[in-house]
Amino acid sequence: MMEKLASVERRYREIEALLADPEVSSDYTRVEALSKELASLKDLAYLSREYREVHDRIQEAREIIKDGSDQDLAELALEEMSDLENKRAQIEEVLKIALLPKDINDEKDVMIEIRAGAGGVEASLFAADLFRMYSRYAQRQSWRTEVMNSTEGEQGGIKELVLRIKGKGAYSRLKHESGGHRVQRIPVTESSGRIHTSAATVAVLAEAEDVDVDIKSDDLQIDIFHSSGHGGQNVQKVATAVRITHLPTRTVAVCQDERSQLKNKEKAMAVLRTRVLAKEIERQQQEISQERRSQVGSGDRSDRVRTYNFPQDRVTDHRVSLTSHNMDQILDGDIDQFIDALTTREQERLLEEAGI
Repeated sequence: MMEKLASVERRYREIEALLADPEVSSDYTRVEALSKELASLKDLAYLSREYREVHDRIQEAREIIKDGSDQDLAELALEEMSDLENKRAQIEEVLKIALLPKDINDEKDVMIEIRAGAGGVEASLFAADLFRMYSRYAQRQSWRTEVMNSTEGEQGGIKELVLRIKGKGAYSRLKHESGGHRVQRIPVTESSGRIHTSAATVAVLAEAEDVDVDIKSDDLQIDIFHSSGHGGQNVQKVATAVRITHLPTRTVAVCQDERSQLKNKEKAMAVLRTRVLAKEIERQQQEISQERRSQVGSGDRSDRVRTYNFPQDRVTDHRVSLTSHNMDQILDGDIDQFIDALTTREQERLLEEAGI
């Protein structure tokens, strides 16, 4: 551990020196990358220094006790060493987690794609509930949200929606929300009181930055068309909606929510970059061994991850066998209990794989 920590401190000092170099400071892209790396190492570098200081003080106390020439001093050293060893053990527990391999996307903003699944109108209403839940969670975290594109369903529901969330660590907190979300409740149109089961899918994608993916203009097909509302009726006389297709991967992004064609194009490009990056990440993950994939699961959005049972006021996350009877607050964005449990599960898996 001491070797790893020394390496972290060296890299931290190295980045500080690079950022102070006039030649480096003139390169905006490099400065941005180094600044992000510095920020990601800051807490670990602090912990490393604290751990080293405690370790050195324990060694000094041991030397005093071993010397034994001053009995009073030795007794004080023995008492201090007990406290220091407890402190070192606490720091070590924190360091175990801090030293785990980091997901390179953890600090990125996210695009959440919500789609109504099986269940007709009820599925689209549930998709709208999920949209509100994630919007409220972002609000609780003081993150910014923006709807990139949406297709409305009946009775105020949502057929499909792309929500951008910008905030520190957004991906690290929300990445486990991907998957199939199932709802069980009595629809307002159900006269017999029969419980219906419907579903929606959620995909959480790390938002791609310009440096993450290289998209050439020659590889893009851009189509302009009229935005449409309910029933496909045109809601604008001027064609402002934008559809962009990345020809090499056949990835498509559409945006029609803005009145400006330029703004719709900017939004569509942001979604397109993110989807292309997600495809590249998926391709890389497919190269991982079959054994590894079986341990972590497929991550496919069709996997059922959570059930929202309204009659029993019960929400269950099937991956961590966690159940909460607090439906109203959960749909109001109070989902930290699930996120924390899923994060702990991931950390435990990584610790096991690292043999720690």
